Amino acid sequence: MLEVGRLNARNCNGIDRRAFLQASFALPLSLGLDRVGRASDVARAKSVILLWLWGGPSHIDTFDPKPEAPTEVRGPFAPIATRIPGVQFSELFPRLAMRSHLFSVLRTNVNLNNAHDIAGSIALTGGVGRSGNADYGPNLGSIVQRVRAQSSDLPMFTSIAPGKPTTAAGDLKAFGGGRWGTAYDPFYIRCDDRGKIDLPALKLLDGLTIDRLADRRRLQNEIDKVARSGGHAAQESWNENCVRAYRLLTSTDGRRTFDLSLEPQRMRGQYGRTMFGQSCLLARRLVEAGVPYIQVNWSKWVENIYDGRTDFGWDTHWLNFEHLTDRHGPILDRALSALLDDLHDRGLLDSTLVVAMGEFGRTPKISANGGRDHWPNCYSSLWAGGGIQPRRVVGESDRGGYEPATDPITPAATAATILELAGVRSAQLAALRVLPGGSLIERLVS
Repeated sequence: MLEVGRLNARNCNGIDRRAFLQASFALPLSLGLDRVGRASDVARAKSVILLWLWGGPSHIDTFDPKPEAPTEVRGPFAPIATRIPGVQFSELFPRLAMRSHLFSVLRTNVNLNNAHDIAGSIALTGGVGRSGNADYGPNLGSIVQRVRAQSSDLPMFTSIAPGKPTTAAGDLKAFGGGRWGTAYDPFYIRCDDRGKIDLPALKLLDGLTIDRLADRRRLQNEIDKVARSGGHAAQESWNENCVRAYRLLTSTDGRRTFDLSLEPQRMRGQYGRTMFGQSCLLARRLVEAGVPYIQVNWSKWVENIYDGRTDFGWDTHWLNFEHLTDRHGPILDRALSALLDDLHDRGLLDSTLVVAMGEFGRTPKISANGGRDHWPNCYSSLWAGGGIQPRRVVGESDRGGYEPATDPITPAATAATILELAGVRSAQLAALRVLPGGSLIERLVS
């Protein structure tokens, strides 16, 4: 079910009513943004799904257990076998262990900072800002949006989240276009645990339903009526987000893509009746519709101390083992396993890159609070499809999980690999002046 609200005219400035109608119903959608080449013909991954595990999952409690380490490091979770010989996961992930033939694990990710907002911005852009920790470059999805050709009415870069990712210290800084501006921000989508969808950018006129949007003459009459009333003068101007949202919902394909009620109940159950699970199901539908870049966010808040359904981040300074047992582990294991199965069964996994990662890991040594603290020195990520060679473990951490025992993988290398598989070439990055020095993670793709 798609839920919409009232038009917020103050956020809809830039083009007049006639221009809106022409752009919405007559002309191809264009944001007037320069394109640097065309990536879709060379992309091994037609779509990218980034599962953003906001808060920093513990690598030891997920995909790099240390059964031989001291008790204060290894924690209470037993290791279990996977389908990759000699490789073990935490017991919290039995479904993923059984599907390890579909993906590879990278065990030597590193970051350059241990603050959520800064490390998250580095991870999502591939590097620090031009002015130290300020003035970040564009999100990887914004780069794909700029380079890839528009192929449908659907957005090029979508972010599925219960709200813009934030921390008690402030918002994540590189969530969108960064120094390129808001025109390259993602198209925001909210999905709750019942599969109800809300598009914050779409604020409808009073009484205007999605069904009535399908009647273009009726929509024009409604807008004319509001304009003649004189009571909503600001509503005579609309910005590009409003144009995009209206085009999206007046498109039959657009409306169907966002209607999770069309999915069989059994399929919805496989993903789990959680916010993250239903968001992953929506991501698969967006892949089917041809959206190039989809970021699925675990939560709004990075911290795990705020109440509300599944909105507990992975920042487990407290209750690390309780939350991983009751919430984080089962939700991720079910949703990611269902997504991999679903993409594989539909023949979409080979052309869809799936990456699950956070901004850093957590301390190997358990704290006095019974949790784990920030640890950017070494952590894990999971990669599948879209040109990734499966059944591999890339990199090895030391005996206690403190540092990489083999070459560390930087955010620049992670970003370069995602963009390369999405069809964005180094020459294009150079022309855009983004991500200097990023190199492909060869062992993941060859």
